[in-house]
Order: sequence, then C-alpha cells, then structure tokens
Amino acid sequence: MIYQAVQNKVSVIYLTGTDFGAQEGLLISKEIYKKIFKPFHKRANDRIHQNTRWKTFIHSCGCVEPLIEDFIEAGFDILNPVQISASDMDPKHLKEEYGERIVFWGGGINTQRTLPFGTPEEIDSEVKELISIFSKGGGFVFTAVHNIQANIPVENIVALFEAVRKHRWEQRKI
Repeated sequence: MIYQAVQNKVSVIYLTGTDFGAQEGLLISKEIYKKIFKPFHKRANDRIHQNTRWKTFIHSCGCVEPLIEDFIEAGFDILNPVQISASDMDPKHLKEEYGERIVFWGGGINTQRTLPFGTPEEIDSEVKELISIFSKGGGFVFTAVHNIQANIPVENIVALFEAVRKHRWEQRKI
C-alpha cells in the first residue's frame, strides 16, 4: 500500500526499530533473534527488495555486533545507529568486517560522552576520526550516534556541525 502511494519516490524505508542491544551486550540471545525475528525480517526485506528499489533500514541501539551478520543475511541494507559507545562496537572492526555489505547510518559522534561533555576540540577530533574510518569506500551516512539531548552546550553543537562541514570531504581527496 505504501508503494502504491509513493512508488520509488522513497529511497529508504525504516523497517524496524526494535532494540536488540544494551550497553554491554545483547538484550536477547542470537538464537532467539534467529528463531523469532530473522525469518520475519528476511521475508519483509525480500518482499521490499523484489518489488521496489527501496533500501531497508534497521534501527537497533546498543551492542549489536553479534547480530550484524544476521541483519545482513536478513537483507537489511542499513544499520542505525552505530552505537560506538557500547561494548564490542569498535568502528574500525565494524567497517572492516561489515562495511562492504551494510551501510552505517550513524556513529559520527559519541552522544553519551563526547558531545555532552567534550570540548569543541575533542568533538572536532572525534568527528574527523570517525568520518575517516566509516567513509572509506562509501557506505556511511554521517549522523550522531543518537539524538542530540537537552543540556548539550550550544558551543558543542556548533562544533559538531563545523567539524562535519570541515571533514566530510577529506576522504574523497585520498
């Protein structure tokens, strides 16, 4: 029904927002994901990919590294957020292991530590590093790990936007 209304004017569809991860690990076992969620995700992704040009988007916070291969096998094109502050979510590992097969939509600044408590210089440095890691070879949409929360210093938000503006094209020059 959505396709009938908008056809291929849509590029990406947000298919699910179930959080499977917490700060230190999964909220469910891999076996439960494979048994209960993965078959549904596979059917939904297959149907979308067979009938549209849309890319599919899974939102799952936390330490989801143990499930990323399953997300890819289920047909997801995009993972959001990329919670680099959670355990086992090392940006270099994620990009090297999965970067050819899934788009990372997020992971551009740590919204739990750096953005609220860092200096503008620390924000610039982290944004530069994360853009450098995630943008190699494409497959990266810059956004913060999560929503910008209340009480973030205004100068840090300004520093974030300035850093993105400054560093976003550097990888294209290499």
